[in-house]
Amino acid sequence: MSDEQKPTQAAETPPAAGGGRPAGRPKMMVDLDPSGQVTQREPDRAQRQFLDYAFYKLDPAFRRLPQAERGEIKAEFLAAAEGWVADAPAEKGLIQRSYSLVGVRGDVDFMLWRIAFDVRDFQEAQARLNRTRLMGYLTQPYNFVSMQKRSQYVNRVEGSGHGLEILPGQGKYLFIYPFIKTRPWYDLTPHSRQGMMDEHIYASGPFKGVRINTSYSYGIDDQEFVVSFDSDYPQEFVDLVHRLRYTEASMYTSRDTPMFTCVKKELAGVLEDLG
Repeated sequence: MSDEQKPTQAAETPPAAGGGRPAGRPKMMVDLDPSGQVTQREPDRAQRQFLDYAFYKLDPAFRRLPQAERGEIKAEFLAAAEGWVADAPAEKGLIQRSYSLVGVRGDVDFMLWRIAFDVRDFQEAQARLNRTRLMGYLTQPYNFVSMQKRSQYVNRVEGSGHGLEILPGQGKYLFIYPFIKTRPWYDLTPHSRQGMMDEHIYASGPFKGVRINTSYSYGIDDQEFVVSFDSDYPQEFVDLVHRLRYTEASMYTSRDTPMFTCVKKELAGVLEDLG
């Protein structure tokens, strides 16, 4: 799955003078040149949000340290992590959310979801952490970098908005995975792809308790997309993914693992989960 399955609402459109399409019917269109190759579309240099999903794993040796020392080390790490946002001017638009995966997944313990308009801000964030003692006990099994941009499939509905700003951390849970389409997907005609995505979008429509945050990694990381789903209802997300397995577009999925179930917590609570 990727941005192609994001539910959208059709814009209500009054009938045109002298006829036209019926009232309530959305104005649809298919992007016949999604890559810009035919029209030689100019590059888009508009400011966009970058996303960084940074996963960390703790060395059990940390838990053998005296309790007082562990407390000092965690406090130092907390100050460094929270300072990345607190010390930055508001216009930089830095966002950070923290999630625990303790007891949920064996190869990672927690995740920091960072959002910025400049990837160099992610370097600064990690550099702050690298200077703490806790990083001597942490590894990063996974780190996904991506960028937000318009969806060619969803935003073709007149009045649907542009979807250019991420609203992170709206649910108690965040479900994340990298995503890659098969090469034959890109060889399909625009109308074929759009038809499959219309089915995908329609199938996901009833799942109102799941909000998708889609971002693109073409050329800046190994995957093509990173998709994350905010929700308060894990059972609804399981049923959504199950239903989408039956859509035609799912035949063109090359990879959609590893998958992470992340529990939203304040960073102080995340660190307490470590021991």
